[in-house]
Amino acid sequence: MSVTIKKVETKAQLKTFIKFPLELYKDCPYYVPNIFADEMVTLDPSKNPMGKYSKSAKFLAYKDGVVVGRVAAIINEIANRDWNHKEVRFGWIDFIDDKAVSKALIEAVIAFGKEYGMTQISGPLGFTDFDNEGCVVEGFDDISSFALKFNYPYYGEHFEALGLTKVNDWLELRIFVPDAVPDKVVRASKMLQERYGLHVRKITKRDIRKEHYGQKVFDLINRTYSNLFDFTVLPPEVIDSYVNTYLGLLDPKFITLVEDPQGKLVAVALTMPSIAHAVKKCRGYMFPFGWWHLLKSMYFKYEDGLELLMIAVEPEYRNKGVHAMLFNEIIPNLQKGGFKYGESNAEMESNTSVQNIWNAYEKEFKRRRRVYTKEI
Repeated sequence: MSVTIKKVETKAQLKTFIKFPLELYKDCPYYVPNIFADEMVTLDPSKNPMGKYSKSAKFLAYKDGVVVGRVAAIINEIANRDWNHKEVRFGWIDFIDDKAVSKALIEAVIAFGKEYGMTQISGPLGFTDFDNEGCVVEGFDDISSFALKFNYPYYGEHFEALGLTKVNDWLELRIFVPDAVPDKVVRASKMLQERYGLHVRKITKRDIRKEHYGQKVFDLINRTYSNLFDFTVLPPEVIDSYVNTYLGLLDPKFITLVEDPQGKLVAVALTMPSIAHAVKKCRGYMFPFGWWHLLKSMYFKYEDGLELLMIAVEPEYRNKGVHAMLFNEIIPNLQKGGFKYGESNAEMESNTSVQNIWNAYEKEFKRRRRVYTKEI
């Protein structure tokens, strides 16, 4: 049967778009869905603050009246301006193992991009770097973290068959919690405090909003990551949304900050007890009982893993070992919580300075994910 592509235009179609992976991955033990309610906001341009800074469309693929694939086409105007390119992104892409389906989906994105004068297609990418990114190309035998999505091995084969080539790879690592904080981490932490007057700052939920630490964290993230691959510098209203959506949910004891003597934020580590199994159990739905599974994993009965969501260090302190102060604080919390390991966020394979942070710890490779591109 031929493939039919339909643009998502109604709320019912959007729900179908979001639910499709639940059917595609229903028998896969490694796939962890997104939260359905969050997806309804992110994928609605009128609710997602990035809608002001992007153009987008969503498409469903059908064969014989059955949904067999989906994709979002995104033109990120901030990234295109800052990186001086004309790129249409493809994200939220899932499909059955049928090359006619993947071809039709990518062609829909290309047509959307050309309509607005774009000259290249890249993906999988989202509206910002806080959305799901990359196609898994290595490491298909372990459950994904909540923040990083799993996909079947055939995805990469389909992209390459369509003439898409690698533009960037990220690595994911599993870092095991040591029995004690390594001596060199303790020594480095003490030296940084004495030499630069740095100190660890713990915050409360009140501080995140009332003392504007949420904005300070994302401002630091903007400065830290602005030169990394296709990064989107977040505008103020997007930061406000992320402060409420992300930082407002995190337990403050898993947020570690380092300040200089004047109180300027120079480093941050955002971590979160894994909710992968909890989200999988409730299939991404908060109701009727999904909220309880999530709260239990985040605050009461932790899973074995902790997700290392983000580490950001002020550029002027980047090569001074400030991460030691972060981990001197984090490791005792992990030991107290009974965590066995931490799951790194996706780290660029070329960013060896970040990967070298983990040399003081026992670790293992978990997964490689890739972004593809081609001229259109």
